[in-house]
Amino acid sequence: MTAGTTVSIETVGVEEEFLIVDAATRRPASRATAILARLPDDGTFVPELYQSQVEAVTGVHTDLRDVGRALRVQRAVLAGAAQEEDALVVPLGTPPLAGDRPRLTGSPRHHAIGDTYRGVLAGYETCGCHVHVGVPDRAHAVAVVDHLRPRLPTLLALSGNSAVHHGQHTGHQSWRVIQQAPLPGGGIPPRFGDLGAYERCLGRLVDSGVLVDDRMTFWAARPSAAHPTVEVRIADVARTVDEALLQVALTRALVRTALADLGRGVEAPDVDGQLAAAALWTAARHGIHGPGVDPLTGRRVPATALLHELVNHVRPALAAAGDEAVTQALLRRVVAGETGAERQIRVARDGPGAIVDDAALARLSPGEGGSREAVAHSPAPPRS
Repeated sequence: MTAGTTVSIETVGVEEEFLIVDAATRRPASRATAILARLPDDGTFVPELYQSQVEAVTGVHTDLRDVGRALRVQRAVLAGAAQEEDALVVPLGTPPLAGDRPRLTGSPRHHAIGDTYRGVLAGYETCGCHVHVGVPDRAHAVAVVDHLRPRLPTLLALSGNSAVHHGQHTGHQSWRVIQQAPLPGGGIPPRFGDLGAYERCLGRLVDSGVLVDDRMTFWAARPSAAHPTVEVRIADVARTVDEALLQVALTRALVRTALADLGRGVEAPDVDGQLAAAALWTAARHGIHGPGVDPLTGRRVPATALLHELVNHVRPALAAAGDEAVTQALLRRVVAGETGAERQIRVARDGPGAIVDDAALARLSPGEGGSREAVAHSPAPPRS
């Protein structure tokens, strides 16, 4: 990137993936097509890989409060449509109870994915929270992802929400990330250096047959395939809107900080790939209230210390966006309270089904405001 480059980054959008479970059994249920048929066909609610999942996509926003309103309305509208199909929509990273073998969504691309990865995708009903942040172009997107690499494990530690899987306490805060490990080209992305190197790497992975197409990378952060955004996809789906907003605020601030560094000619740190993988695994294992690994030094430190360092790193960007006060309030709630994974472990004392009941989204009550029409926002963030 050229020193002195001036950029303005304002836009953000969110994709939330949810589980669909039977209202009686609390087990995954293949009802996405029926639920989506009850919702507007405007790109706000879209299919996922399996019929037991659905994704909600916000519009493009600049104000964190607008993002929060969009998330709340979308969750409530989706819950109402699911209720009409005797189903619940659940923001959990993996299913607490096993269901029947999940059915692929009917698109040719999804069937190509299923055919390519076969048993690796058996039971792979994982749900994440993906944050898109606008950047000037794809070259900036690649450079920003290079800068984000050492910070991604801390975002994961903060978001762990998949501790119980198919009736078993996994011993991990994010079992979702552990399930992704066998997929090719996943985890923390390599440090590419420039757009050309990124495109050559991606092309080789597609040509070798390990990726279905150039939209299929599994990296924890990546440039969009079609639009000038960085997509940070490290986090488990958030149990609450507040936890989702915390990911949005910190992710946008990280991108803004990276752009500012690029404008000053500051290059991305050359983080060792094995240390990055160790930091990611440790974050998935222990979450935010346990030990972490600093990818820059390889030292074992408290995960909260890494979080404190991250927040200090992005504080000017948070202040510039007007997000500092709300981010600090959200951080206090999450760090002082329970993460999604910690809550799962506590609630699971009453059985895995209790986790589903505790997390299931509620539909809008009369007089709460919002409707199916209310989720028609400005253009949705790009899907890639």
